[in-house]
This record gives sequence, C-alpha cells and structure tokens, in this order.
Amino acid sequence: MSEANPLWGAPRIHGELLKLGIEVSQATVAKYMVRRQGAPSPSWRSFLRNHAEGIAAIDMFVVASASFRLLYVMIILAHDRRKIMRTAVTEHPSEAWLSRQVTEAFPWDTAPHYLLRDRDASYGAYFRKRIEVMGIKDVVTAPRSPWQNPYVERVIGSIRRECLDHIVIFNERHLRRVLSSYADYYQRTRTHLSLEKDCPDSRPIQHRSVGRVVAVPRVGGLHHHYERLAA
Repeated sequence: MSEANPLWGAPRIHGELLKLGIEVSQATVAKYMVRRQGAPSPSWRSFLRNHAEGIAAIDMFVVASASFRLLYVMIILAHDRRKIMRTAVTEHPSEAWLSRQVTEAFPWDTAPHYLLRDRDASYGAYFRKRIEVMGIKDVVTAPRSPWQNPYVERVIGSIRRECLDHIVIFNERHLRRVLSSYADYYQRTRTHLSLEKDCPDSRPIQHRSVGRVVAVPRVGGLHHHYERLAA
C-alpha cells in the first residue's frame, strides 16, 4: 500500500488495514512504510496514466526503400484509446513539415493538452511556436530515454514487427499506401491488451447466432479480420 500510494501516510494506510480486518497498530504501520526523501510525487508512469485523455505523442522512425533511400515516417498517437491520429512520410522532415502534420492531425478544437516528444532537432522553434498557438503544452523527454514515450514507441515496434519487416518498400508512395492499410487494420480490427481486448475504434461483439465466421484479408494478407455473416 505504501509503495502504490505515495501520498498516503500511516493513518490512511492504518485505516485501510482495519477495513480489511487486519489488526495492527498505527506505530507498526509507520515503522514498515517505505522511506522517502522529500515530498512524495507521482511517477512518470502515473503522469501518463492519469492524463491519458489529454496526451498525444509524436515520434519518427526511418524506413529504407529498395533503392536504399531513407524515408522518414512521422506518427502521432492519442494516448486515451491508443489511436493513430496521423501518419506521414517524407525524405526531409523539416520543422515546418512537422508543424503542418500536427495541425492536420488536430483540426479545430480537438488539440490535446500535452504533446509528448523527444529531443530531435527537427522539432525546432517554428514547431514549438505552432503547438503553443494551438494551446498544446510541449512535454520533452529526457535525453536518450525512449521509455518516457512508451506508447508511441510500442506502436512503432508493432508497425515494424507486424508489417514493415515482411514487406519490401519500393518508394515513398508505396510506403504511404502500406502505412495507410496497416493504420486502418490497427484502428478497426487489431485488439489491444491495454483496451481490454478491444480496438481503438471500438469493435462490437458478434454473437454466435448471427452466422458463420469468415476471414477477410487485411494489410495485403499479412493479417485477417474475422467476422460473422448472416446466413
């Protein structure tokens, strides 16, 4: 209890133990509590969890084409439903290009409260000014700390393992088409452990009485979508 609730003192923990039928003195609780230096503060994981509805994350990764050209993929992910808000591809990720992607990902009044990113030099002054105008607070991770932006890193890993590692990319247009196909599969078909086996765009349960199960190929046949068809 002490580790999971850093804001709780001995009286609060003692009260919980009494409610669980554990007879122990408050002095004993205080003796075995985790010792901390300074005021208790929530962890980085707690921040991500508590503010998930208002956090989006942005990151980039590199894909090599069949002609050995390096293509940069930008991805913006909303934390609350792990929804991919936008993907884009370019050979030259300038700050003006990145700023435009954020604007197109969050039109009108849909901008998140926080945008989580790394320290890549592409996020220059122009980019920072644009998100400030949109009312988004810029949250920058520590140097060489990808674990501080875990959700978008996990999505990038999924894109590589479940898609790009099995396809030869010919050019920029081909990469855009492949990413669009995978993003549609990811949003509407692929189930997620963090969403209690649901999809970012919630997928209804089809009961056995509806009909037989059929397989629909997705992402060029790399994956399949299973649904029931009425008899």
